[in-house]
Amino acid sequence: MMEALSVFHFARPLWLLALLPAAALWLSERRGSDEMRRWRRVIDPELLQHLVVGAERRARITPADGLLIAWALAAVAVAGPAWQREPSPFADAKPPVAVVLKVGPSMLTEDLAPTRLDRARQKLSDILAAREGASTALIAYAGSSHIVVPPTPDAAVVLDLAKALSPEIMPKRDGEDLVGALALANRTLAASANGGSVLLMADVVAPEALARLPKGKFAAITILSLQPDGASPGGIEEAGRSLGAAIVATTPDQDDVSTIARRLDRTDLAAAIIADGEVQYWKEAGYWLTPLLALLVLLWFRRGWVLA
Repeated sequence: MMEALSVFHFARPLWLLALLPAAALWLSERRGSDEMRRWRRVIDPELLQHLVVGAERRARITPADGLLIAWALAAVAVAGPAWQREPSPFADAKPPVAVVLKVGPSMLTEDLAPTRLDRARQKLSDILAAREGASTALIAYAGSSHIVVPPTPDAAVVLDLAKALSPEIMPKRDGEDLVGALALANRTLAASANGGSVLLMADVVAPEALARLPKGKFAAITILSLQPDGASPGGIEEAGRSLGAAIVATTPDQDDVSTIARRLDRTDLAAAIIADGEVQYWKEAGYWLTPLLALLVLLWFRRGWVLA
């Protein structure tokens, strides 16, 4: 009990200020309904009590009293009293991922059969299957970057739209907008309550894109290098160092998929981690006052209960 009292607090304490107008209205109504107030000014109180008839039948709880009690209970309930913690509903949920897929001409190279772009789609399908139920966003980039689909747990939608991507449908612009694509991924993950990370699927990173990469400005990034064994890194390693990203090489088996899925399943909830390492939040108990409010509402069905 003492431990609960020591951590007792209100989640929204400013709602307690609603008690002030409730008390003011109650006092005003009590003074206005006191029929003897004017007589006390001219008649001795000891004498007045013998001149009044029916005062003993006056109700102990008036409509004003009922309104004050209901108002106070409602204000306390909305203020959010709390003294216990509970696990977050998102603690066991897999964090979302924003997939940034390069759709430039180099992705049509056939050294990863059938093409690098097709291999990226295959790996994406396997990753989504390994992370069933997790939200995934898809962002495509070449000379410009575009959100193809916002975060959704529907893997079929993500895959269908990924299959429709090709360099021919991308806007014809020079350069490589990797920075813009990563910025879109960051904004897409910003609204998530469960962290999230970025999966960059690319074969090469152009030198001009490398020069524009800022350091420490993006969410946790994993790079799937869509290059065959022994091929030139093509700027992937430099991009990984600039972004602080982990680089996973494409493999003919499921090793790359397993490695990426494990990394994507991690989430950064350091702000909500408590001493025992479990993600927990305060459990509000204001809803326990709602039955009392419902009982007070029943009083207003009594005959003669009117408050002006």
